[in-house]
Amino acid sequence: MTLKDARERWVRTGGVELCVAELGDPEQPTVVLVHGYPDSKEVWSEVANRLADRYHVVLYDVRGHGRSTAPQPLRGGFTLAKLTDDFMAVVDEVSPDRPVHLVGHDWGSVQSWEFVTVGRTEGRIASFTSVSGPCLDHFGHWINARVKRPTPRRVGQLLGQGARSWYVYLLHTPALPELAWRGPLGRRWPKILQRAEKVPGDDYPTASLPSDAAHGAWLYRDNVRARLRRPRPDAYAHAPVQLITPQGDVFLSERLYDDLGQWVPQLTRRTLPAKHWVPRTRPDQLTAWIDEFITSVDAGRPEPKVTGRHVQRFGGQLVLITGAGSGIGRATAFAFAEAGARVVAVDRDAQSAARTAELAQLMGAPEAWAETADVADEQAMEKLAEKVHREYGVLDVLVNNAGIGLSGSFFATTTDDWRKVLDVNLWGVVHGCRLFGAKMAERGQGGHIVNIASAAAYQPSRVLPAYCTSKAAVLMLSECLRAELSGQDIGVSAICPGFVNTNITSTARFAGVDAAEERRRQKNSARLYGMRNYPPEKVAEAVLDAVVRNKAVVPVTPEARGAHLLSRFMPGALRRLAKVEPRL
Repeated sequence: MTLKDARERWVRTGGVELCVAELGDPEQPTVVLVHGYPDSKEVWSEVANRLADRYHVVLYDVRGHGRSTAPQPLRGGFTLAKLTDDFMAVVDEVSPDRPVHLVGHDWGSVQSWEFVTVGRTEGRIASFTSVSGPCLDHFGHWINARVKRPTPRRVGQLLGQGARSWYVYLLHTPALPELAWRGPLGRRWPKILQRAEKVPGDDYPTASLPSDAAHGAWLYRDNVRARLRRPRPDAYAHAPVQLITPQGDVFLSERLYDDLGQWVPQLTRRTLPAKHWVPRTRPDQLTAWIDEFITSVDAGRPEPKVTGRHVQRFGGQLVLITGAGSGIGRATAFAFAEAGARVVAVDRDAQSAARTAELAQLMGAPEAWAETADVADEQAMEKLAEKVHREYGVLDVLVNNAGIGLSGSFFATTTDDWRKVLDVNLWGVVHGCRLFGAKMAERGQGGHIVNIASAAAYQPSRVLPAYCTSKAAVLMLSECLRAELSGQDIGVSAICPGFVNTNITSTARFAGVDAAEERRRQKNSARLYGMRNYPPEKVAEAVLDAVVRNKAVVPVTPEARGAHLLSRFMPGALRRLAKVEPRL
């Protein structure tokens, strides 16, 4: 955990000396990163190094932490007013003539909410990005609203947050936190973060940790009870705010921010499938969102308005979809675009992929690219993965959608037919999972893999042996991979549609018949699926929902859900249907 090429200076204020580090070009917009408890400025190193290419990045050790000195006496030395004095002293030193973009995490966010809501900082803050730390005044109003009108839902929210705040009560006890941090807790803290949060602990700074954590207990003692009892009635933000909420935060409920809109006139909200220590576990996504927000604010324009239901979850994330030139693949690309994701549309038809990417940008994707590849070609997929990782980054979501259909009895299906179906439907998924999933695991910041299977995966058919086999293999591969990657916060979902109105029906092959008969059957299949008219957009909705909820197996259409139930509870009924049902 190192700050590359950092320049240091010392800022004296209120009887303490603050250690300040700077990276990047001072002529560029200034970004100030404020750390939380019990961290030092080093917690921001991964984000700071990424931002330094485009910004003047400033980090400082909060008083009593890292290499900054502690106030004497400690009691009363960590009030929000004094922390605001420190912030103003730093920004006056590093950016005297221009407002700064502020980013805070944990207690860095708590104190930054103070900075952005008090009058004396107005005009000095251009924007604020809050991560995992509420405004104490807003928190106090949130509590009061639920105490005064205690509906069952509100009482549940209070009790839930009360349970999450167990550590706050302990930090208010005299002497006990200091003894714990200077004893076994301080020594074991990096390992605790490794196990609980997947935070890299081998380079976590431990030299000053016991004293940092002991001093930092006064952040809670000097501020929490006083503000929660008497929250300010005028705690309005005077700068645009970006709120980033980790969905797996064990300390803070997402419900804390339900009423935030009334305090923040210019609010952008995002959610992230991560735990509390986002600066260390998801520095790439955090950096992308900070950069995007600052760029938007500096350009004098609001954040792009996208309409997807899951914009807070997928905004800015990198998503790749194979078979994106039409049908379910194109609909899925559009759904992610509407949710604000960056989209890579892959198809073996270059023109179709380009059209999907073009439309995805029109539908809200901040960036969209078209790539051409045949998923059955291992070397082509390796080249695709190399290019994507080099030029666009590591994926947050992979959707293995490309597939082909084949109908015909087992004995009419040649070995060549089997190879073609398995190469695309199974090996295409294997290539995608191996090449893109491996990078997700290597990054260590989670992700999600979606494999488009079919209801045919669990519904046998006398006329679809090859197709059913390929999709059953995809389903089992998904289940196995889900088990293997669960410890790395990478979800895997198998989507199992039934009859969906896409062009797979008109392009599916029919084994054992001549060309004229094959065309006739393709036409009939397309007509039947058209009459059913189940749109691919509904499958796309199921894909996004599966990622958000980390679902394992998702039957989509009514017939797919019915067959899934029969496969679990009445498999004999499905076997009887297989004897008489011709289907594709």
